[in-house]
Amino acid sequence: MKSSVIGGGSWGTALASVLASKGPVTLWAREPDVAAGINTNHRNPRYQTDCELPENVVATTELRTAVAGAELVCVVVPSHAMRAVIGGVSDMLLPGVPIVSASKGIENQSLQTMEEVLCDVLPPALWVDLAFLSGPSFARETLQKMATAVTVAARFGHTAKSVQAAFSTPNFRVYTTEDVTGVELGGALKNVVAIAAGIATGMGLGHNSMAALLTRGLAEITRLAVKLGANPLTLSGLAGMGDLVLTCTGGLSRNRHVGVELGKGRTLEAILGEMNEVAEGVRTTRSAYNLARREGVEMPITEQVYAVLYEQKSPAQALSDLMTRDLKREREFG
Repeated sequence: MKSSVIGGGSWGTALASVLASKGPVTLWAREPDVAAGINTNHRNPRYQTDCELPENVVATTELRTAVAGAELVCVVVPSHAMRAVIGGVSDMLLPGVPIVSASKGIENQSLQTMEEVLCDVLPPALWVDLAFLSGPSFARETLQKMATAVTVAARFGHTAKSVQAAFSTPNFRVYTTEDVTGVELGGALKNVVAIAAGIATGMGLGHNSMAALLTRGLAEITRLAVKLGANPLTLSGLAGMGDLVLTCTGGLSRNRHVGVELGKGRTLEAILGEMNEVAEGVRTTRSAYNLARREGVEMPITEQVYAVLYEQKSPAQALSDLMTRDLKREREFG
């Protein structure tokens, strides 16, 4: 199987390595030095630089070259770039070729998920080929072939099974589901809670705090996802709780890192200025805040993260406001 991976960051590089076990992979990278480094040294010179890639992974900076003749296209660009990147090659994508989004985010202006964005830019004949890969999976550990389990969601069972077969290896186990909404929202919204978890860590809070934050974070993620049509059980699975636990507690999490530095008192501008990869949760917080307001869904953790990121609220005040809200009964998704 000939695959194309669109995106030369850490996760795109990792998924190219996974797909290479099934056949040749062409990886599109925006940066010329990334493409050159992969082709010359079989390593990404910017991301996960010490991880060697299979020899059948080749790179190009020409997007249309990357997708030409592909039997599977995996899109791993930042969510805010999805519309422009895939819109630029929509005329080259053929029916029957799976299009797998591994991007986790919600578009700021439209408040659309990646499925909705792709349905905007692709002809209806290709919608049956859309799939969405998510779950607890750090790029570095995937490249190191550590045991990993993820979920692929697709509205059509044959698409899900075909993508499952393409990505599954002895080290990378793939489950399937038809709940695209639950998988997409779980993958996007956990990054907002991960920023909150980082803030708590940066402030020196302990295990009690983290356990409460993850539990209540999952509750509000589930509330919004169910309101938008998701199956609540999806949010207790790999794309929900699994990814939430990983991103909120793992030291490799970019979103958690942003939160840790905020909790220590640093500014968002300074933190982002020294990062060479995108922390999706920063943009997604704005989308989640506005989406929750539109849908009338209470998301207090998201509200406080939004206030810290965009209204210069202090982490200490955000914590105080969360802890002193009106007392309530714990209830399902409440």
